[in-house]
Amino acid sequence: MRIDETLLNEAKAYAARNGRSLNSVMEDALRQLMNRSTEMAERPPIDLPLSGDATGPKLTWAEIKEMMELEDIERVLGEVRHADA
Repeated sequence: MRIDETLLNEAKAYAARNGRSLNSVMEDALRQLMNRSTEMAERPPIDLPLSGDATGPKLTWAEIKEMMELEDIERVLGEVRHADA
């Protein structure tokens, strides 16, 4: 097995910082990768609405931007009110 030298050095440093062997770090990383692959395979497909779908609201990019800006303003104002309290 060949591993990029930089990645290997990072893995060794991680193992040392956490008082673990390089083997245990590599095994955990492989387990996590394999578990994630299994979980992804078990998820059912999701049907996303396509552009022009009659079931959703029709918003322009300008309307979406305005809504996002309003949410940001409300969030900031809420944080300021909490800080003043």
